[in-house]
Amino acid sequence: MTDTAPASRPPRARREGSHGEGQWAHGQHEPLNRNEEIKKDEDPLRVRERVERIYAHHGFASIEPDDLRSRLRWWGLYTQRRPGIDGGRTAVLAPEELEDEYFMLRVRIDGGRLDLRQLRAVADISVRWARGTADITDRQNIQLHWVRVEDVPEIWRRLEAVGLSTTEACGDCPRVVVGSPVAGVSADELLDATPAIEEITARYIGDPTLSNLPRKYKTAVSWLPDIPYEINDLAFLGSVHPEHGPGFDPWVGGGLSTAPRLAERLGAWVPLEDVPEVWVAVTRLFRDYGYRRLRNRARLKYLVADWGVERLRKVLEEEYLRRPLTDGPAPVLPPAPLDHIGVRRQRDGRYFVGAAPVAGRVSGAVLARLADLAEAHGSTRVRLTPYQKILVLDVTDPASLVGELRALGLEAEPSSWRRNTMACTGIEYCKLAIVETKERAATLVAELERRLAEEALDITVNVNGCPNACARTQVADIGLKGQLVTDADGNQTEGFQVHLGGGLALRDGADGRFGRKLRGLKTTAAELPDYVERLTRAYLAGRENENETFTEWTARATEDELKQTGVHPGEGPG
Repeated sequence: MTDTAPASRPPRARREGSHGEGQWAHGQHEPLNRNEEIKKDEDPLRVRERVERIYAHHGFASIEPDDLRSRLRWWGLYTQRRPGIDGGRTAVLAPEELEDEYFMLRVRIDGGRLDLRQLRAVADISVRWARGTADITDRQNIQLHWVRVEDVPEIWRRLEAVGLSTTEACGDCPRVVVGSPVAGVSADELLDATPAIEEITARYIGDPTLSNLPRKYKTAVSWLPDIPYEINDLAFLGSVHPEHGPGFDPWVGGGLSTAPRLAERLGAWVPLEDVPEVWVAVTRLFRDYGYRRLRNRARLKYLVADWGVERLRKVLEEEYLRRPLTDGPAPVLPPAPLDHIGVRRQRDGRYFVGAAPVAGRVSGAVLARLADLAEAHGSTRVRLTPYQKILVLDVTDPASLVGELRALGLEAEPSSWRRNTMACTGIEYCKLAIVETKERAATLVAELERRLAEEALDITVNVNGCPNACARTQVADIGLKGQLVTDADGNQTEGFQVHLGGGLALRDGADGRFGRKLRGLKTTAAELPDYVERLTRAYLAGRENENETFTEWTARATEDELKQTGVHPGEGPG
């Protein structure tokens, strides 16, 4: 489908009231909040020219406020948190009081695919201009910190010279397209989705007709169900049609944050070559019909919740594709998640090696050394996973690589705690955070490895610095939402509200579910290792048999039983 309408005037617009939900398709173009005003005033992508022409030469103080706190996000730039501001002031201080004169820079890595030239470029940028920082996110990006606006043009130049970018890595636009980290090499894969991801990113990332969406837009394309497809706005998962063969099954309307919702099947079957067409059609539908009045109701999931998938599919077919989609079967899901950690054989007889840092934290020096190790073992490419892990592909001597990765702090034979723990950025850099996360996660992993070394467990722990669920609080066995809590002495301190028994569809062969949030079930950050140990031992003692999973146990346990595991169930704010 060709989109001939300008970004502010979608096709077939009709007027149904002057305000409403701010849906362009109903002629409601008047901005209803400050964010919409900023986007209407100017395409946020145009801020790059000012960075290169003005801000990089005159420094942080020269950046206009609307550019600083809004438009720069379309180029992957967020101001980071000023050091020394505690979590109790996160929601109290104005943005200019919270922010430092440095930026977090997000490098988008669609499908998690990096060749060694790209990996070395990111490593070099980290060392030169980001104080050696580098974090792997749960959307296959790499985040750098301590970046100065003066250095951004040269960073862009070096990234783009190797085929990477920060374009639309943040903002109300199409974010990174998540893909299988073993696309093209897995023996279990019937279709490699890489061509679809490449076409989507080449044609539509940076497209000014798609740079003003109602809100962030997260998508995924993978044959294998090794991505968190249920929590994306739009995801395509491999499915075999009884007549047409292998293709993709679209899911719509997923998302977490403070109002979580799992995606639903559209009920269609899409051949590989049509995935980009359907992707952009859904994107345009979201642009035109998405809610723009309130920021907290602007994600696609709210439109799907109100319309239902049947109506969304009807509008998609009639107004955007101008043709019907083929009905299709649901994908066949494996009995357990695919995280690709360890040594696995590829379809060509070589191996890939999946290794776990702790909660995604690496560094420029580690990435540079990783490139050297991969090259020494005959590999020319690595992959990042949507679970904060790293894969080295095309290895002929995996045993040697496993040992050398371990020396680098990347564990291919990790404990279950290292393997299953994720963490967001936290208060160290994030202006929205209330508590520290990365170091807490590292301490937690180390303590549980020591205390529970004798137990074979499969329990996921997701550590979040605030309610926004960047590390997927609600879909972990143990989801930890950062907030201030009251300790045993009555003092407010960093801590977590606990969600128990969440998971996506691939865990335990069951449907996806959100964890139980029990009022008063909280722990201080200092007591977190004690709490998780106590909870784990309660599960081991209380399960009906060795096959009962943590999720099953928490589902049948009473609230009193679960609350008794709390180290200190204090009632802090939030």
